[in-house]
Amino acid sequence: MTQRTRNWLLLAPAGTWFLVMLLLPLTVVLVFSFGERAPAGGVELAFSLEQYVNLPARWTAFKNTMTLAPIGTLASLLIAYPLAYFLAVRVDAKWKTILLVLVIVPFWTSILIRSYAWIFLLGGRGLPALLDWVGIEGVRLINTPFAVLMGIIYGYLPLMVFPIYVSLDRLDKRLLEASSDLGAHPWTTFLQITLPLSLPGIATGCMLVFILLMGEFLIPA
Repeated sequence: MTQRTRNWLLLAPAGTWFLVMLLLPLTVVLVFSFGERAPAGGVELAFSLEQYVNLPARWTAFKNTMTLAPIGTLASLLIAYPLAYFLAVRVDAKWKTILLVLVIVPFWTSILIRSYAWIFLLGGRGLPALLDWVGIEGVRLINTPFAVLMGIIYGYLPLMVFPIYVSLDRLDKRLLEASSDLGAHPWTTFLQITLPLSLPGIATGCMLVFILLMGEFLIPA
């Protein structure tokens, strides 16, 4: 067996999985996009451009997605990177496992339950009531872009933390020591060594979060 044949055989299971779970659903969506509403509800197969003619009516949803998805990804990155750096570089090994478990604990609960918890926290009886009590009245948080961003950051932060943590944890600490011994400022060491070597983790985390946010429905709803 040649090396090329062996590579294709190794890629076949994952390739088949992506074909079935990604391309086929997209094909179904494309076919349904030309369909018509059935008399009893749902969609019946047809060839109609009505859905495409009606695209301007969906402009607001598209604009909100293209705005909140990048902002949510950037906000998650700005919060996740210091946390991942702290876990990978600053924390003793005996505490890392405990802290990593705490980061992933929210995933033990359904995203639906966590979203409803944020509805209560941002609703009239939550944080706005506390602000009223301290004299800041009339603040409305629920059903705003701010509320959506809070839900996005809370829901997707672990997906940003872990790829960055893995990149930083694999970082050769001797490079940081050598930079310090040569008299480099800590910020110089970070910008010229730590940040460039952690870019693969940043790219992975941003892709994970951004792709999922582009199709997010529950949190905005």
